[in-house]
Amino acid sequence: MQDPPQLTLGERWAINASDSQFNALAGAIGGFTSGIVTCPLDVIKTKLQAQGGFAAVQKGRHVGHTKVYEGLVGTASVIWKQEGIRGMYRGLGPIIMGYLPTWAVWFTVYNKSKIWIGQYHSNTFAINFWSSIIAGASSTIATNPIWVIKTRLMSQTPHHDRHLFSYYPKGANTPTSRPTLHAPWHYRSTLDAARKMYTTEGILSFYSGLSPALLGLTHVAVQFPAYEYLKTKFTGRPMGAAPVQGQDEKAHWLGILSASILSKILASSATYPHEVIRTRLQTQRRPMPGHEYMEGLGGVVQKVAGGAAQPVEPQKSIPKYRGITQTFRTILKEEGWMAFYAGMGTNMMRAVPAATVTMLTYEYVMKQLNGTRVRGRQKQQVLVEKAELSGR
Repeated sequence: MQDPPQLTLGERWAINASDSQFNALAGAIGGFTSGIVTCPLDVIKTKLQAQGGFAAVQKGRHVGHTKVYEGLVGTASVIWKQEGIRGMYRGLGPIIMGYLPTWAVWFTVYNKSKIWIGQYHSNTFAINFWSSIIAGASSTIATNPIWVIKTRLMSQTPHHDRHLFSYYPKGANTPTSRPTLHAPWHYRSTLDAARKMYTTEGILSFYSGLSPALLGLTHVAVQFPAYEYLKTKFTGRPMGAAPVQGQDEKAHWLGILSASILSKILASSATYPHEVIRTRLQTQRRPMPGHEYMEGLGGVVQKVAGGAAQPVEPQKSIPKYRGITQTFRTILKEEGWMAFYAGMGTNMMRAVPAATVTMLTYEYVMKQLNGTRVRGRQKQQVLVEKAELSGR
């Protein structure tokens, strides 16, 4: 008599795992894969967005400062020439640490919210819309410190010699238009960045850019309802659902690919300006009282009186960008409305592949997990029936 099939470790876990655990695992793997694949494009996009902060310098306020990054290929060439492959993957650590919890939290909360809101509303679009908002807010608040560190690491450049100190921002070395001391701005690693930010700028530095990030919830509010709608139209199956038996597998995955691309393009086009504002706020350092001179942010200055230098009172440092509205006005006044779409082409080239990789991976992992659960339950049923026969 043939021995009954034995449950594998994965099948044992899948049988007892909840749908929330499935969504968290699939989301984490999707974000992790996307982060590794698209990290170089993320670095290029961040460099282009942050560079606009010293546009006034580039326009001639301080002679000799030229524009560093120009377009996708030009920016990649500069990074490769100055830093090599390591520069293309600068910030990969916080990307991985960020994407894992971000998408794990997002997909878990999103699907939980759909169930909860569905008890009170029947409109599918409204359910998906508000579920996206709730999930986006939860994941943003939980992971904002990681993304601030990521942005800082990506926007810096490798030249940080102390003898290059200047009271004026230099286009080739600083991401934003403020006096900067090069050495303290140089972060060697994720932990080094976290330590320096905490000791020199305080805990609030980890939540810089949180307001525009929350404003950016409009992005997911557009993207995921659109994705769910398009996937259902193209494949007849909701998000996370595998193709039914007999359905064309190739057509199913092509539908997911098309829905991912179209929904991301739509969302990115509609909400891109908030990303520029968020990047400016995140790459701007927060001065601590008493650290102005150390950080080169308008501290103790000297004036000549009667041939002798006399110390004067430190000047109070005021951040260039203060909040969403003020940042919007400053950028519009100094650089024009086109600045809100700086790097948008590069962003599309990063965001669309990232979204596509994330969703394809998520859907694939969910398919495998659900398939493992089904096989495990079938084997479990056989074992139960075998045990019942043996007991008779």
